[in-house]
Amino acid sequence: MRLEVENFRSLQKVSVPLGPLAVMVGPNGAGKTNLLDVFRFLADIIQTDLAPALEQRGGFDQVLFRGGDERAAAMSISLAATWTPFSNPENPDEYRLGVWRRSNELFRRESFRYRLPRGSHQEISVSGEEISVSAASREEIGPVAKNIGITRFSSALSTLPRLSHDWGGGEVATIAKSLSSFRAFEVHVDAARRPSRFPRGDTEVLRDDASNLAAFLFTLSEQRPDTWRQLVDDAKEVLPQLDDIEFDRPSGAAREVVVMLRERGLRRATQLADASYGTIRLLGLLALLYDPQPPALTCIEEIDHGLHPQALELLVTRLREASEITQLLVATHSPALADQLAPHELIVCERDDDGASVIPAVSIEDIERIVQASEGEPLGRLWFSGALGGDL
Repeated sequence: MRLEVENFRSLQKVSVPLGPLAVMVGPNGAGKTNLLDVFRFLADIIQTDLAPALEQRGGFDQVLFRGGDERAAAMSISLAATWTPFSNPENPDEYRLGVWRRSNELFRRESFRYRLPRGSHQEISVSGEEISVSAASREEIGPVAKNIGITRFSSALSTLPRLSHDWGGGEVATIAKSLSSFRAFEVHVDAARRPSRFPRGDTEVLRDDASNLAAFLFTLSEQRPDTWRQLVDDAKEVLPQLDDIEFDRPSGAAREVVVMLRERGLRRATQLADASYGTIRLLGLLALLYDPQPPALTCIEEIDHGLHPQALELLVTRLREASEITQLLVATHSPALADQLAPHELIVCERDDDGASVIPAVSIEDIERIVQASEGEPLGRLWFSGALGGDL
């Protein structure tokens, strides 16, 4: 996947290649959160439309880059990835969004480019209420649908899936489904520690704030016992006092499920509500990384927050395993976590004198060269020492 952004908050002009696992390091204010918010923004556009997604962030003027000598008037986001069946890393699908202001009025332009069989491609462009489809190899393309509900400033991500198959409705729907599934995950500890409503079906989707952690873990234990035992073993490795994780289902109208921690030396199990901040964050992150049906991409900010350093090596191992079925974009301030990474997994972030984020601030090739020159010094120590830039 490659993300290109212009004039979105501090991201004046960045082009970021993202592998299966990408971990951002850098000081506060370097733009890590803003990069994560690009993916939240794309998901919000599909779920609420373009105008509400902007208003949620304070409006278009608050989203625009505010540094430099000249005031920005437009922003753009471009994302290339393999979403549709005939795309591949060398010939990915592409989605582009541009938003600008003219005479106190907002405009948007979107385009979709996707692969077709036998190496050809098709492109759909939307500007205002006008839709155009490029020449393609599909036979007998008919007239574009006229009444699919697109308006001047509504997002094509939510309306173009209504197009016919010949006009690319299926491909746009596939792209939109992937973008809408993007998850920005942050364990809300106060919510996660509470009992959850008993799940009513065979599946329980883990919420972005882990507020249904108890129900998700219970469902995982019932539906995927082998995966559940692996999660418990991981928790026991990091929490030496933990013997097992159980569930209580008190009777009553609430129909709640409660997580119970069986701890060494205690006569009674401890409810999750009484567990430590770090324990709850750890269980929330393990739940995320063992999710059997993850979204296309998951963003995690300050993944190390509240965790003991001994948990980080295990966490990186599980991140790599999870990245085999979902892309992961992670932000951290922990040199100990960065120590566990390979050069191609690290993205160094900085900010220049004009207030613009520099991401990546160091190329993978330069990181590899610096590591080699240091005779294999771990990445976290090199970053902490300033050898990689992106100071703490």
